[in-house]
Parts: sequence; structure tokens; C-alpha cells
Amino acid sequence: MRELVLEAKKENLKYVFEFVTNELAPYVEDKKLLRKFKLCMEEVFLNISEYAYHPETGPAKITLCVVEDEGTPKVRISFVDHGFPFDPLEVKPPELDAELEDRQVGGLGIFLVRTTMDGVTYEYRNGENVLTMEKKLK
Repeated sequence: MRELVLEAKKENLKYVFEFVTNELAPYVEDKKLLRKFKLCMEEVFLNISEYAYHPETGPAKITLCVVEDEGTPKVRISFVDHGFPFDPLEVKPPELDAELEDRQVGGLGIFLVRTTMDGVTYEYRNGENVLTMEKKLK
């Protein structure tokens, strides 16, 4: 398992991208799949940087590992912060068929993460928000 700990600030997103690109390079040759990972990581990291410690900032820890799941490699990425408790999976999915002016603001990013990844879980334990996402490498 590899780990990156950094201040949850928007300007550190480049280090998150560097981390995921370097760690997944031996496993992911498909650039489209790598972009999906980066997009999901961007969504989660920017939400932490914007809301977890608001109006202050604090650390974010990202762990990444590749595990075997019934003979298929699977990427597991976890985001951990000590910010305000918040379960993004409780956010109601956006009504994509609704008129733009009738749509509720927010929720589209976590919807994207949930529909892109094979699994997403959240738990609050020991004063930490822990969001984990998994994707099989087919």
C-alpha cells in the first residue's frame, strides 16, 4: 500500500494526480481508465479541500493499493481527513431529467464517483472521515 499525506488545498491537486499516475502506471495502460481515476480523485480531494475543515485547512491522507479480487486486480483508494463528519453517500442523487433551473445544487460529483467506480464506501471512525473507492482492472 502506498500513501500520500498533504495539506487539503486546491493547489495540491497536482500532487494527487502525480501520485495516482505514478502508482497506477504498472497496472493501467488504458489512458481513458487513468483519466477516470484522476477525475474521481479530483472530485473527492477538492471536496475535502473545500468543505472538510472550512474555513480552515488540514491534512488529507490518500492510500492506494492494488489487490486481487477473484483473480482480477482491483484498485482500492481511500481518502482520510479529520474534518467535519460528512457522509457524501447520503447525498441524494441528482435528478438528471429535471430542468436545469429545477435541479438542486451539488451532488453531481459524488454521483460521478459512484457511477464510475465499482464500489464506494464511507465511514466515520476515530474522528476521521474515510471514503474508499474501488475499481476492477479488467
